[in-house]
Amino acid sequence: MSLKHSLTRSVIPAKAGIFLALTATLLVACGNEVTEVTEVHESGMKIVEEGEKLPECTTENEGTMVYALDSAAAYACVNREWTSFNGKDGADGKDGRDGKDGEDGAKGDKGDQGESGEKGDTGEAGTSCTMESLPDSSGFKVICGGDSVGVVLNGEKGEQGDKGEDGNDGKDGQDGKSIEGAENFFIDARDKQIYKKVTIGTQTWMAENLNFETDGSRCYNDSAKYCAKYGRYYTWADAMDSAAVFSDNAKGCGYDVECTIKTPARGICPEGWHIPTGDEWRALYSAMGKSPYAMQAKGFDGWPDATDAYGFSALPAGGYMRSAFYDVGGYARFWGATEFTEYDNYTADYWYLRADGATCGLASEDFALSVRCIKN
Repeated sequence: MSLKHSLTRSVIPAKAGIFLALTATLLVACGNEVTEVTEVHESGMKIVEEGEKLPECTTENEGTMVYALDSAAAYACVNREWTSFNGKDGADGKDGRDGKDGEDGAKGDKGDQGESGEKGDTGEAGTSCTMESLPDSSGFKVICGGDSVGVVLNGEKGEQGDKGEDGNDGKDGQDGKSIEGAENFFIDARDKQIYKKVTIGTQTWMAENLNFETDGSRCYNDSAKYCAKYGRYYTWADAMDSAAVFSDNAKGCGYDVECTIKTPARGICPEGWHIPTGDEWRALYSAMGKSPYAMQAKGFDGWPDATDAYGFSALPAGGYMRSAFYDVGGYARFWGATEFTEYDNYTADYWYLRADGATCGLASEDFALSVRCIKN
């Protein structure tokens, strides 16, 4: 279940003589000229109560995926066999069947017919689940009902199950779940979402955009499926947690409000992480050899030269500005934790990544941009 909190923000018209048009407000403030997400493929899954009650796997339903609630395992029909992403020991064999009743004697009376059993209750409707391929093809992220419920990594085949007593031999164990690579993920304790992380130089960054829901955040086209792909958009006051729900490092900060920021500023990042400063963005870019292509995720038409060489996987999520979405698929914009106060209290640092370059600039604080957190 998503956690929500209210954020305080003061919004007034821009002062006379200050016009923040989309291109005019993206002022160069630091650096110039910047990792990899493959395209996400989603597929529907059927839900069954027990892994023992899977439908028959044939050439007719090759590739079908089923999620079993009793074992929290996802199965795929491959080569006429069900293959699991979450293995366990093979199930015990079933007990042998009872022998048939003996026939009545020549003069015996016919036995009474047994009573019919009661009809079972209709089961509740299952939750729709999808699986998204991880950027490095190491496995899949499982999303049910719009929430991330776990990561399924490609693993090795499990051990053969023990033989059941007085029954048929137990089946071979399903494919096991590998724990290799688990150190590359972490869980946000607030809403149990799972994020990938990456260490570049001396810094550890989230390798996905933040998708923590607040009252002021929004999804691209207001669709939850795009939040799962691009993360959420936040105003600067929202990103900095001006309502001080998680920390008071930026309490009261917002559009046209002068405030003092104590760094590192956690903002709305998970515990142990914070909103990066402009200097931390520049240090990341330098560690990547100042290459915008090394920072860009692959698989987007707007970034034809992307290499994602370090696994940062910046996404071209664009932003929400002046009551409309801009540059989705072609540009990335991430908030920084530094406010520009020399002339006004309307703008703050942000990292701006385009097809052929990247820079640290200034954006109006009432814009809604992406958030990438850096580990404390």
